[in-house]
Amino acid sequence: MFTYEVRGIRVRYADTDQMGYVYYGNYARYYEIGRVEALRSVGFSYKEMEDAGVMMPVYENRSRYIKPARYDDELTIKVIIQKIPGIRVVFEYEIRNQDGILLNVGETTLVFQKRDTAKLCVAPAPLLLKLNPYFQTL
Repeated sequence: MFTYEVRGIRVRYADTDQMGYVYYGNYARYYEIGRVEALRSVGFSYKEMEDAGVMMPVYENRSRYIKPARYDDELTIKVIIQKIPGIRVVFEYEIRNQDGILLNVGETTLVFQKRDTAKLCVAPAPLLLKLNPYFQTL
């Protein structure tokens, strides 16, 4: 299992609604920040993958709102990958505020797709090489 935490994501005024809560649509952006930084932490670049002709469109996105994030909160996004990617990869998320209070849990499923043909493909070898150590059993 792979886990990574992105810390210090400050809630901006523009992220909030009239009640001062983070607008629900912004959680998808927080998920994206989390997964991009999680993969970057193992030395993998979305941009390089896309430049090599493989895209990762979101296939499914789910969120559960437990408590509201508010203006000026400092968020931590925990990213979890339970299974090694194949044609798809599932990212799980836990978002907490500066006090460690769980605010949101979510999950996105992304698929690997060839840019030129739009056909699904398996996860690129460079990604699997970076993630394999987290899934090997002793």
